[in-house]
Amino acid sequence: MENTVSFGVIGCGLMGREFASASLRWLHLKGDLPRPRIIAACDTNEENLNWFRKDPDTKFFYRDYRDMLKNPQIEAVYVAVPHFLHARVYGDVIRAGKHLLGEKPFGMDQKAFEEIEKAMAERPDVFVRCTSEFPYYPAVQQMIAWFREGKFGRIIEAKFSIRHSSDMDLSKPINWKRTLAANGAYGCMGDLGIHVQHLPFRLGLMPRTVNAVLANLVKERRDAQTGEMRPCETWDNAILLCEGESPAGDRFPMTFEMKRMAPGCGNTVEYEIYGMELSAGFSTDDPNALRYTVSRGQEQAWARLPVGQKTLYPVITGGIFEFGFSDALLQMFAAYISELKGLPCAFPCFTPREAKKSHELLTAALMANEEGKTVRLSQDAPGR
Repeated sequence: MENTVSFGVIGCGLMGREFASASLRWLHLKGDLPRPRIIAACDTNEENLNWFRKDPDTKFFYRDYRDMLKNPQIEAVYVAVPHFLHARVYGDVIRAGKHLLGEKPFGMDQKAFEEIEKAMAERPDVFVRCTSEFPYYPAVQQMIAWFREGKFGRIIEAKFSIRHSSDMDLSKPINWKRTLAANGAYGCMGDLGIHVQHLPFRLGLMPRTVNAVLANLVKERRDAQTGEMRPCETWDNAILLCEGESPAGDRFPMTFEMKRMAPGCGNTVEYEIYGMELSAGFSTDDPNALRYTVSRGQEQAWARLPVGQKTLYPVITGGIFEFGFSDALLQMFAAYISELKGLPCAFPCFTPREAKKSHELLTAALMANEEGKTVRLSQDAPGR
């Protein structure tokens, strides 16, 4: 009999479908890691539910997630819903005794995260993690290995960014991400922040202070239903300049950049760490390689190291072939299943403790931008 974990999916849109697709690609992984089997789907949109009817594993369909949580066959739940629903839905999933993999920002704001924390305190037996797939690119994992081996030496500077151009089209109708009620005051920082925080937080590169420049570049957009113009209330772009600190005590400039209006970018994620002995950078514009410095005395040159399919969890694909976004998702879901089942996991998914640090940083960034000052953060590292 196949070794599986029975999942329900709440929110069957873009990312819910990606999860279902990954579950059906599980044979791509070598070994016998339990497969997430999507047996139930819940969405208020019938078209989204109909897509899941094509999944041979899915046999239960719901319009109300509370009905789904009563299903005793479901062990764990993946949730991808708008941010204002996180506190209520995540809390209900946890209190129902279902293990949770939730989407970012893991609560619309700090108060919402605290509500989720209360549920976790009530049910410590429930395993909870947040999604973040980009660190699972093999090139990034090579960067992580070098850092853990101490090859960078003293840290000079670090930059972490995600830039895309989804809102550059000014004819694009307004959506929930541009409203305070649904997306919260973080704006683009809530939607994109964990993508730039997972790697540094896990490596122990922690912000001590934050300055922020936030931009609401498009003040209004058309309502697709009424045709009327509605105000855009949230931030399009954000740049956070922090004083960072490494586990060795090095202090250095650390930048977090989150943009939905970045000309020429599809969905570009970049991680850069500069050190006295080694510097390295990754970009999804060149996803199968890692750039790094080669030093000869006073001279330094950038080299390119092709990495290919040297994945955290071995796969059937030949090592010389390219790695992509869907592959990163498969690796992330494998990491979640590994931790859930108490199996070895060299790079776990984003933890609730890290999400707490994320909310502290983003709340401080709002204050820094509003008051035009540097805001100091607590020095508690999130740990694992």
